[in-house]
Amino acid sequence: MKKTIAKTSKRSLKGLGHALSDSMIQLKVLNGKELIDTQFTPFSEQLKAMGYLPLKPTGIEIFQMNLGKMCNQVCKHCHVDAGPDRKEIMTKQTMERCLEILAATDIPTVDLTGGAPEMNPHFRWFVQEVHRLGKKVIDRCNLTIILANPKYHDLPQFFAKHQVEVVSSLPYFSASRTDSQRGDGVFEASIKALQMLNEVGYGMEGSELLLNLVYNPTGAFLPAAQAGLEADFKRQLKRKFDIEFNSLYAITNIPISRFLDYLLESNNYENYMEKLLAAFNPAAVGGVMCRNTLSVGWDGYLYDCDFNQMLDLKVAPTAHQHINDFDLAALNNRNIILNQHCYGCTAGAGSSCGGETV
Repeated sequence: MKKTIAKTSKRSLKGLGHALSDSMIQLKVLNGKELIDTQFTPFSEQLKAMGYLPLKPTGIEIFQMNLGKMCNQVCKHCHVDAGPDRKEIMTKQTMERCLEILAATDIPTVDLTGGAPEMNPHFRWFVQEVHRLGKKVIDRCNLTIILANPKYHDLPQFFAKHQVEVVSSLPYFSASRTDSQRGDGVFEASIKALQMLNEVGYGMEGSELLLNLVYNPTGAFLPAAQAGLEADFKRQLKRKFDIEFNSLYAITNIPISRFLDYLLESNNYENYMEKLLAAFNPAAVGGVMCRNTLSVGWDGYLYDCDFNQMLDLKVAPTAHQHINDFDLAALNNRNIILNQHCYGCTAGAGSSCGGETV
């Protein structure tokens, strides 16, 4: 195994030629067939014992689109393996096809992610068009992109004009813990970006402009209770920086890509998987995001969730696997594709792009 990415690296696992940049290698590791001999109870067996197999959708409520893997950051926990050296980007043609589908269906929410979705050259045009359709738009913003280049400095005003809900990652309310996960100087830039968002009304009392933060643990452990973390973040960010926000989402780190690399290099893989299995919560299964979300890859392929996308686990063939063959009825009746990483979404209070599920 090659060494894990240092916090100052600007290269992705793919750019480094790392074995774990191959999704098949990751799946072999998760199933005890590569690098690790330890095998854990198959996730599908847990669901079968509960009568949840096959796992079925509840209907598509969130249309999540990965606009590309290009990013101005190289975070060492990133499940996308995003970075400045990634060139994969969604084309305008694929975005136009997505708009056709959104116009023809009652899917209410469009969730834009990356990489840094704002780096897609068609980002602003697409947000405008989705807003014109009357859909709710969520942008998963890493905050530092707002300060990365003068052309992004007006993003807070753009977001406000189109009533975009901003969801931003902030590992902690201190520089040391944030920078250790996301890179030197990220905390300072994130604080400035949050203040800029507050200035246009985001997260402020009485405002309809939603600003939500995302917390990921910085090590091989599960997140603490979401309510307690939110209270701490609100108190500390207000006291230290006069920053306000609406909600905090606590998300469990999924053992794939760079976080999987970290677990292996730090000899924490088996211990972390044991924690996930021990914390398996049947009550969390009903609320997993794959049941109400469709994930669209930068190249138009369809997935049950963002994590399956990064492992190249496309939706079941019966549901048609590309946006050009979109079939809502077939997608709503598909069997959701499962693997060992799914333990991350069902541990403890559950985990989704919107935080805890139970």
